[in-house]
Amino acid sequence: MTAEVGASEHTVAGYRRDLARYAEHLAALGVTEPAQVTPEHVSAFAAALSAGSPATGEGPGRRPLAASSVARALAAVRSFHAFCARDGETPDNVAARVAPPRQGQRLPKALPLDAVEALLAAPDRTTPIGLRDAALLELLYGTGARVSEVVGLDVDDVTAQLDDPDLGLRLFGKGRKERVVPLGTYARTAVGDWLVRGRPGLIAKATRPGPALLLNTRGDRLSRQSAFAVLRTHAERARLGVEISPHTLRHSFATHLLDGGADVRVVQELLGHASVTTTQIYTLVTAEHLREVFAAAHPRAR
Repeated sequence: MTAEVGASEHTVAGYRRDLARYAEHLAALGVTEPAQVTPEHVSAFAAALSAGSPATGEGPGRRPLAASSVARALAAVRSFHAFCARDGETPDNVAARVAPPRQGQRLPKALPLDAVEALLAAPDRTTPIGLRDAALLELLYGTGARVSEVVGLDVDDVTAQLDDPDLGLRLFGKGRKERVVPLGTYARTAVGDWLVRGRPGLIAKATRPGPALLLNTRGDRLSRQSAFAVLRTHAERARLGVEISPHTLRHSFATHLLDGGADVRVVQELLGHASVTTTQIYTLVTAEHLREVFAAAHPRAR
C-alpha cells in the first residue's frame, strides 16, 4: 500500500490493525491460509465486528463497532484478498461480494459563517504561536484542505503563491493525488505574517531545522494531533460551544461555497474527491439549511 498505492502512514496503520484482527478471527476458526477462506468466513468476521465480544477470563472483550467502522475493516479485507488473487495465492477475491452493513446517512457538520469568523479571529496575532495558529486556520478554511495536507506543506510550497495570487497552491491528497486550489487574500496574508514574524523564532529552536511550513514549539513540523489541539483551543476561546475538528472547517468550506452558488463539480475539484457522489452530500446540507430558514422565517411555514 505504501509503495504501489501511495497510501498515507495513517491509512496503512489502520489497515494493519483491521487485518491483524481479521487474522485473529480466522485463526480462531482454524483458518491459517488465504486459500482456505470462504465468503462465509468474511461475512462472519463482519458480523463479529458488529456484535462485539463479551469479556472473559482471558480478556476484556470488544465493544461492537459502528457500521462505518465495519465497512472500513471490510475494505481492508477486500484489498487483502484482491492482493492475494493478483499474486496467485488464491483463484479469486473471496471478499469481493461481501457487502458492508448499511450506514445511516450522516450529514457533515458545518459551522455558520459567523462562527467561522469568530474562530479565525481567536488567535493572538502578536505572538509567534498565534501567527502560526492563524495561518493554520486560514489555510484549513480558505482551501478546504485536509489537515494532513496542510501540516505536510513546506515553505517552498507557498512562497511563490504569496507574490502571485494567480498561482494556486499544490496539495497532495489521498494516494498522493495532486490538485491545485486558489489561495485567497486572507490565507496569503496569514501565511506571509507567519513566515516573516513568527516562523524565524521557532525554527531557531530546532535541533535540525527542516523545510516544514508550520512548526511546533520545538521548531519541528506540526503534527496532525497538535493541529487538532490548536483548533480545540481556539474553538473554546471563540466560545463556539460545539466540538469541532479540522474536518469541520473542510465541511464548512464546501457548504459555504455551495451556499454562495458554486457548482458542485467545482467543489469536487477543490476538495479532491474522486467522485462527485461524495461531494453531493453537501448539497443535502444546504437543502436542510434552506428548510430551517424557511421554517423559522416564513409566516405560513408551520
